[in-house]
Amino acid sequence: MNSTLRRMVRETSVSVDDLIYPLFIKEGRSVKEPIDAMPGQFRYSPDQLSGAVREAVSRKIPAVLLFGIPGKKDKFGTGAHKSDGVVQQAVKRIKDLAPDLLVITDVCLCEYTSHGHCGVLNEKGEVENDETLEVLAKTALSHAKAGADIIAPSDMMDGRVGVIREALDESGFEHTPIMSYSAKYASGFYGPFREAAGSAPAFGDRRGYQMDPANVREALREIRLDVEEGADIIMVKPAMPYLDVIRLAADEFDEPLCAYQVSGEYSMIKAASERGWLSEDVCIMESVTSIKRAGADMIITYFACRIAEILS
Repeated sequence: MNSTLRRMVRETSVSVDDLIYPLFIKEGRSVKEPIDAMPGQFRYSPDQLSGAVREAVSRKIPAVLLFGIPGKKDKFGTGAHKSDGVVQQAVKRIKDLAPDLLVITDVCLCEYTSHGHCGVLNEKGEVENDETLEVLAKTALSHAKAGADIIAPSDMMDGRVGVIREALDESGFEHTPIMSYSAKYASGFYGPFREAAGSAPAFGDRRGYQMDPANVREALREIRLDVEEGADIIMVKPAMPYLDVIRLAADEFDEPLCAYQVSGEYSMIKAASERGWLSEDVCIMESVTSIKRAGADMIITYFACRIAEILS
């Protein structure tokens, strides 16, 4: 088939407007550290963000997603909601550099707790859901006050969307949207991220609050609950191993649907391409096209800048 005609009849197209670029923000100054498990990705201190922000803007990428790496941690994750915390500093810095770039902030405690779990623990080492909600609400509010455009809770605690929505509304941020990690699976594909963010659990795992990879109906229930609590955007994470879940969510719900092409998906393509086992650009585009074809409206991907370059 003629290549021009092939483009004209193509059923699914990826646009730069679909992309969200994740960034790791590390407390300190003059920090730009390569991430071994994620070639081409870095940890940036807030003062070193200008290069990454300029590239995103020059590629016309509409949004970034921030993950914080604090200098100090404690068992309650109190660093997550400091007014001068690492993410709060980064939000202000990005808004100074690029006011029109959408800043989405991840709200979770795993990077901030000394034990690496996504919530506050009781004496038995179990996550206390309701106590965690209070800390998450404080964190979300501190991000909004710093200038975040969208709040993205990723902890998978029950009821957190409603509590965050209430906290934002009561403080005058009723127009700040919530992008909820609604169906976040207990996946093996998060390994490189946990190295990048220093967020691996010190003991146990997260299966008690993240979803069983075998379940689909549960995902729809979780998404429905988040929508009822006030989620403006819903998310499935990871993306490629859960294309069936993305398709069902797209068919079931009217809310904008985001999918997260996670660190393991990124690192597999990078590692195989570095060994000459596959064509990196071909596989990047095939992978994100499959996510879009499944029904995602937005795609969080570490390949965002490369995709934008390919599309241009």
